[in-house]
Amino acid sequence: MKLKTTLNGKTFQFRDIKDVMAKANEPKSADRFQKIAAETATERVAAKIVLSELTVGDLVENPTVPYEKDEVTRVNNDAINRRAYEAKKNMTIGELREWILDHKTTSDDLRRNTWAINGEVAAAVAKIMSAMDLVYGAKKIVHPTTCNTTIGIPGTLSYRCQTNSVTDDPQTILLGVMEGVSYGSGDACLGINPVEDNVNSTRRIAEALYDFMIKNEIPTQITVLSHITTQMESVRQGVPLSMFFQSIAGTGAACDNFGVNKALLEEAYALARQSCLGTGPNLLYFETGQGSEVSINADEGVDEMTLEARTYGFARGFDPFMVNNVSGFIGPETIYDGKEMIRANLEDHFMGKLMGLPMGMAPCYTNHTSITQDDQEIATTLLNAAGANYYMGVPVGDDVMLAYQDTSFHDDATLRELSGRKPAPEFHKWAIKKGIMDEQGRLTDMAGDASIFLK
Repeated sequence: MKLKTTLNGKTFQFRDIKDVMAKANEPKSADRFQKIAAETATERVAAKIVLSELTVGDLVENPTVPYEKDEVTRVNNDAINRRAYEAKKNMTIGELREWILDHKTTSDDLRRNTWAINGEVAAAVAKIMSAMDLVYGAKKIVHPTTCNTTIGIPGTLSYRCQTNSVTDDPQTILLGVMEGVSYGSGDACLGINPVEDNVNSTRRIAEALYDFMIKNEIPTQITVLSHITTQMESVRQGVPLSMFFQSIAGTGAACDNFGVNKALLEEAYALARQSCLGTGPNLLYFETGQGSEVSINADEGVDEMTLEARTYGFARGFDPFMVNNVSGFIGPETIYDGKEMIRANLEDHFMGKLMGLPMGMAPCYTNHTSITQDDQEIATTLLNAAGANYYMGVPVGDDVMLAYQDTSFHDDATLRELSGRKPAPEFHKWAIKKGIMDEQGRLTDMAGDASIFLK
């Protein structure tokens, strides 16, 4: 492998692939915090040049965290389809970028090659792409999934209705859900983050959501985002969940910190098929986001963007119904400002789709960063153009329990109108029957009136 180039009369020699990958990354505060970022723009460009000349095989055979040391690496590489890999392994990363962006390369072509790469390859090609490249490349890739409803179908845009309560009060949660659903939010799922991670809270919330869903014949799925082991025990005790949720990360050490590993996810998937209410076949929901590994000192010296792509390589083996990214959620130590947040979201959406995942997005921010609402809306609009499968629906965009800003029910309706997309087909038919939406997917005058569920 050639890890050296000369630019502007100066020779840049990089230590190894991990060093090249970090220095080729666009500016991110976590990389600066780790002291692995490029020191100058010229060094960053030099790293991109070197990276563009490495091959798919170079990156697959030399993962940033050693195979024998790390379960996430093993899951990434063991899943590779050898025939597809052999056809692509001598292609340079620059050539891979050109192939992805070629208008003759179809969504089917890209899907067939999902299993030819690992996370390092996905990250490498994204690092040498512009913002428009990332939007265009992701737009070409389609990954529909089915739990009870089917999301990700071309021409559709779905939402998770997320109406958290600071006290896990089911009635407070339901009032928010009623408003969200009346705006057409919730076809991806009714998903609530509990304050207390225990079976009792999970049960109270899940049963309230389930009763509401059944009473109103709403075609969707429900999930309570306690730890996956809590959800599994809850389902064993008869709690009505449609699927299981879990946050995952890009190193084995970070996943250990989250209390999750391959064996546990395999067990959860088997239990979901037996006992969850989703008809499947996609019964897991993963959440990720750049920076989680460095925030818990489990990054192994790898840049946060590459770690995020490795997370997607870990996720794809479990055939999830939903994957969403929350880059911007942690704070300025991982994503410093609006420009970094926008870029991270575009990267993550593209990388996830390239690796075969049904990517939803939560371009979000916490109030102790310099990210603004305009930054968040720019990211949201670009990701809509890129074909994100779904977003969050949060009352007025302000999650009072998690203390962060995300997309609101009004944003959700706006995004559908901007892109001419409708809800998941099953949910759309229900919304027409309920009178809150027309055949074209536009909201009626009745929309936004939560009292329709109290009559």
